[in-house]
Amino acid sequence: MSIKADHRHLYLQVIDRLKEDIQKGIYRENEKLPSEFDLSKELGVSRATLREALRLLEEENIIVRRHGVGTFVNPKPVFTSGIEQLSSISSMIENAGMIPGTIFIDASENIPTDDDINRFQCDYDDHVLTIERVRTADGEPVVYCIDKVLTKHLPANFVQKKEVSIFSSLEQSGDIHVAYAVTYIDPVGYHEQVSPILNCGRETALLVLKQLHYDDNDRVVLYSKNYFRADKFSFHVIRKRV
Repeated sequence: MSIKADHRHLYLQVIDRLKEDIQKGIYRENEKLPSEFDLSKELGVSRATLREALRLLEEENIIVRRHGVGTFVNPKPVFTSGIEQLSSISSMIENAGMIPGTIFIDASENIPTDDDINRFQCDYDDHVLTIERVRTADGEPVVYCIDKVLTKHLPANFVQKKEVSIFSSLEQSGDIHVAYAVTYIDPVGYHEQVSPILNCGRETALLVLKQLHYDDNDRVVLYSKNYFRADKFSFHVIRKRV
């Protein structure tokens, strides 16, 4: 069925029509759309109009175009959070009605690098604990986490417990309270190490969140680098006019 004429630009009508078809399940998540020739013929618009609509739909992350393969419907993210909120990964998963879990990979203690010293304002005789974990939702890997923290800030038995929250462990002594974080977000494509761990194919992008967590005294007490599956997570921010 072709697009019905109204007063709006044709590409806007195409966008609404394709969104409606996706919502109705005519085109399902991860399903390949018809070719540009067939789709433009079906909608009764030019291929130039269709391409503009597809470009904007890709910017909205509703579809993804894979060169030489075709155009596919992106799955809706299962987990979403505002980055102005310092929410744990576990709470995001629980809010989606799923059970969070942790696969402990490794923990290594080393002398600080120059970056660590600048980051934590520590001494060369301090030790930095690097923790690698995979967070799961109902048993499915969804986030690969790398955390760095000064060993002296954690209980002596932290590594043995494995499942304990880093936040709660940092605050266990009462000397540290994680007050806020500065976050940097970078989209990346296929990652040779992380993507296979998260069961991602080459078509699945990742979102990398690098976070510096500060305490009430504006000290960096935790550095995190988390790889989120972009088909499972979305992040937003509320911006107010000033």
